[in-house]
Amino acid sequence: MSIFHLAYNVGNLEEARAFYGGVLGCVEGRSTDTWVDYNFFGHQISLHIGAPLITENTGHVGEHLVPMPHLGVILPKAQWDALAQDLKAKGVTFVLEPFTRFKGEPGEQSTMFFRDPFGTPIEIKGFADMNGVFAT
Repeated sequence: MSIFHLAYNVGNLEEARAFYGGVLGCVEGRSTDTWVDYNFFGHQISLHIGAPLITENTGHVGEHLVPMPHLGVILPKAQWDALAQDLKAKGVTFVLEPFTRFKGEPGEQSTMFFRDPFGTPIEIKGFADMNGVFAT
């Protein structure tokens, strides 16, 4: 098993902590006064003080245009369902509301897009069959 690491900028560490720790429930790791690490669903993200990503809605997801670049994670469907319900209950504004695409096809998946407080787009996918992640 490998774990990815992604470092990117946020405008304020306390707001980042409130979102990544409070809203998403990610566990905080090491930190200094200029950055903080999080366990992002089993992967490491490092949030540094600086100018956030510039994104554009250029990614085609079915009939939708989604923000690029974006980061994300793939979860088992039951975990995805629970997270989607939790994010809705917490009032998260979605770029793309939770829905399922490719129904009945190889690679059937649920997806949702939202942004952190600094505009960083996040996609969370859910698969009933994790063997289908790379299905064609």
